[in-house]
Amino acid sequence: MMIAAIAGFEFRRLFLSPLAWIVLATVQFILALLFYMLLSQYLQQPALYSGLGLTEIVVAGFYQSAGFILLLTTPFLTMRLISEELRTGSIRLLLSSPVAITQLVLGKYLGMVLFMLCLLGMVSLMPLSLMLGTQLDYGQFAAAVLGLALLMCSLTAIGLFVSSLFHHPAIAATATFALTLLLWTSHIAGTNSTGAVAAVTNYLSTLRHYNNFTGGMFNSADFAYFLLLMLTSILLCIWRIDSLRTHHW
Repeated sequence: MMIAAIAGFEFRRLFLSPLAWIVLATVQFILALLFYMLLSQYLQQPALYSGLGLTEIVVAGFYQSAGFILLLTTPFLTMRLISEELRTGSIRLLLSSPVAITQLVLGKYLGMVLFMLCLLGMVSLMPLSLMLGTQLDYGQFAAAVLGLALLMCSLTAIGLFVSSLFHHPAIAATATFALTLLLWTSHIAGTNSTGAVAAVTNYLSTLRHYNNFTGGMFNSADFAYFLLLMLTSILLCIWRIDSLRTHHW
């Protein structure tokens, strides 16, 4: 019950923030332009996509772009989750309250996840509009939506943890972006490598796992990767806040 109350408070607080509305508008505008460009190119030059359907080109390309745009914007949404409490000193009140640290972290996380799911719903209206004029590959569409949802939840979890490390939201946003970009492109480090190094860098690559979903593939290993990323980030955040209480109280 306490987790739901904290989640609801964080969710409402996001919609009272001008930054959240700016991010929503910016993401929608950029993705609308990308969606229009992908669709126009597909309709004007069908010969380039011989044998490939609208879902494979437009929908998959749209969700691939959406993943990268969210990689850029999510740090701005998560940067204040805990760092603002650290900066203002209100973290002392929270840690002195009867709320358990696990409840606090999960509440803040779920509040942000609810916001991200609203964004996911708004974003998905664009490819869904194609149903008015053509038939979509619903299996690939569902896989792409699931992949983007998992990516959003993972980026939120990472941002939450990084936010607990810094007292300044701007530094937290920069560090979150650096860490998520490193994970997104880790497969590049193993391009000229073989064996264990290539296997590790490929497995750590968020982009590799996400592209499997946008390509219409549902693999339990990809699903487990995102769940592990979320769980690890949340546990690290709980450990970090618990260490703050231990050292200061």
